[in-house]
Amino acid sequence: MAVFWAKGFAATSTDDLLEAMKIGRQSLYNAFGDKRQLYIEALTTYQRNVTAEHLKRLNDAQSPLQGIENLLTGLVAEDERVRNLGCMGLGSVGEFGVMDEELVALRSRVSQAIGRRVTERIIEGQALGEISRSLDPNESSAFVQVTMSGLQLAARGGGGLDDLRSTARFATERLRAD
Repeated sequence: MAVFWAKGFAATSTDDLLEAMKIGRQSLYNAFGDKRQLYIEALTTYQRNVTAEHLKRLNDAQSPLQGIENLLTGLVAEDERVRNLGCMGLGSVGEFGVMDEELVALRSRVSQAIGRRVTERIIEGQALGEISRSLDPNESSAFVQVTMSGLQLAARGGGGLDDLRSTARFATERLRAD
């Protein structure tokens, strides 16, 4: 993944991958098929790990609103290199476009898993009176997910740590009950 992150899919050559993986060309082809398939395999692993981290931040907080804030602020890593790489899933859409069925399915599974849990936390927060009951849980969940994407892209674009965290907190405040 580090090679793809550094160069992007199109600029990464098979030779770059062979060097990074310390294997021969035939081993690469035997194990993964081609560069695109290797990328999809790596992206699948990346998405699984990142989704688990997102859900952990969302679930570990006792307060639903705090869980959502943790989810958003957790996207803003202290380490600038990690922060800049946080849009790998979003970047993959740019690399292959929205017409790649395998990639679309992968992104859809991730979005649905996170979206379902965010919606549940919003409903929990509404029942507790900490999230406004006037908000539609599904629309609010979509807002949180779009905010996640925006934070990841802004980080990749060089957004400052303080500005990104402030944006995450601002988004969370939009959910708070009056």
